[in-house]
Amino acid sequence: MPGNAVDAVATEKTRDQIMAEREAKKLAKQAKKHKTAPTPTAATPAVLTTPAAPATKIITEVEQTTITTKLTTTTTTKVQDAVASKTTQPAAVNGKDVEAGEKTREQIKAEREAKKAAKKAGKGGGAKVEGITQQLADLKVAEKAPVAASAAPSTTEADQEKKKPALSKAERRAIQEAQRAAKAQVQTKKAQSAAKAPPSSAPKEPKLKSVSPTKAATISSPGKCPASTPNVDCRVKLFNHLVCAKEDSQFINDPLVHPSIARLGVQYAKRTVVGSNARCIAFLHALRQVVYDFETPAKKEFGRSLDAAVKHHVDHLHKCRPLAVSVSNAYKQFKNQLTQLPADVPETELKELLVHFIDTYIENQIGKAAQAISGFLQEKITDGDVLLTFACSSLIQFICEEAKRRQVAFRVIVVDSRPGCEGQELLRRLHATGIPCTYVLINAVGYVMAEATKVLLGAHALLANGYVMARTGTAQVALVANAHNVPVLVCCETHKFSERFQTDAIVYNELSDPNQLVRGDKCQLSNWAAKGKLLPLNLSYDITPPELVSAVVTEVAILPCTSVPVILRIKPDIGY
Repeated sequence: MPGNAVDAVATEKTRDQIMAEREAKKLAKQAKKHKTAPTPTAATPAVLTTPAAPATKIITEVEQTTITTKLTTTTTTKVQDAVASKTTQPAAVNGKDVEAGEKTREQIKAEREAKKAAKKAGKGGGAKVEGITQQLADLKVAEKAPVAASAAPSTTEADQEKKKPALSKAERRAIQEAQRAAKAQVQTKKAQSAAKAPPSSAPKEPKLKSVSPTKAATISSPGKCPASTPNVDCRVKLFNHLVCAKEDSQFINDPLVHPSIARLGVQYAKRTVVGSNARCIAFLHALRQVVYDFETPAKKEFGRSLDAAVKHHVDHLHKCRPLAVSVSNAYKQFKNQLTQLPADVPETELKELLVHFIDTYIENQIGKAAQAISGFLQEKITDGDVLLTFACSSLIQFICEEAKRRQVAFRVIVVDSRPGCEGQELLRRLHATGIPCTYVLINAVGYVMAEATKVLLGAHALLANGYVMARTGTAQVALVANAHNVPVLVCCETHKFSERFQTDAIVYNELSDPNQLVRGDKCQLSNWAAKGKLLPLNLSYDITPPELVSAVVTEVAILPCTSVPVILRIKPDIGY
């Protein structure tokens, strides 16, 4: 019983000694890191009597305790083996008894050594742990002082070695930022050279990019208004998202663009081809030429490669001028046809199918649709009617010529407005066919509206909510006609119907050239760019609400404006 108690005390004390040994090892590792002289921990056990090395005493005591623990573990295992051998072999030989006696002697020696170590540990008691911790603290202070005094440069070098990876990351980041800044400068220089901006405005562009990226995007994007930088701030923010006309000097030859598409883009930009139907027909003719001249790349599919090429051409046209709704719908129908091309068919036959689709689209959607609309309106036009129209519409011209061919006695009032004055072209065409006409500007529409019996208006597009998108001034004419109780008929083919909803002319519109508003040198707007805070606004289209429209005449039937979603839903079924 007393022997077991002593063993328990010895095992409890050895835990504290193990903790002290671990702390001593940590200190030794720190001393090695600082590249100092060998510590006194490497001294031999014979130096125990020297009072100047307290750490060596701790380490030697720990070594002794480890030895005693090893001996106790070996003795316990041997005792267990001996007990097991005695139980299994009760009738032992005399030689074996002698060996058992020798083992017991070794066990006795081990127990004596363990008791001595336990007595030494018991004399110190709880104060021994505090003494060990104090010795360790003294050892830490003693090690820090010489390291700080003698190895100061080595620590700075070590710190520098540690800080090297952090500095390299910062340097890499700085290099990346410098490269990005250099790329941004190169892009700004390219934009300046393309726009032929003066050199004084060059340092202002990076500031715009850093402060407001949206403004910089509107300036640098190819489809936005090429106004000079001092006029950007004075521009009305309500119309910043609208696309402006481009100058001829900004067109760059693209080797991937077909010559017919490049020619059409210039015609769009210079407004030599105007009108929804005219723009759609010109686009389809150019597209047919692209299909004829297209060659499928090696190991590529005809349909997919042609679709990518046509998309690039359409993007080029959009940069020249925003696409009309009729052109967008024609492009959607062409893409749908590309997806339905049969497989395992020669390329020549596929091209013939696409060309046939383009020809039938022009014939059905524009030619036959105009004839159907004219047929519906011929029943409404009688002798003595006075038809009032606005601007120039090819469909209105066709209807009037058809009525003249039927020998109906009527006359036409052409209302026009600046700056386009497109009504003059309609006046010239109608006068050439012998139709009596009257030409007035829009400021006099209130005087002539009382003479009109019907108002026929063309349309750029008919929106899904029933609003009519047409040339600027159409809404004013419809408003005056509504005030005079004159029926307003909008003539529009179904290929101009759009799924977009819009209730004003601000969300989506097109900005024409502001210089068109300047009539001459005596005009107040002359040299407006030099005045700094002045930018004329020239909108291309306006929105007419369905309350001002009596009916919409389509090739399907004469319908109210609210029937647009129905036509959009049944259009694929009826073959249009």
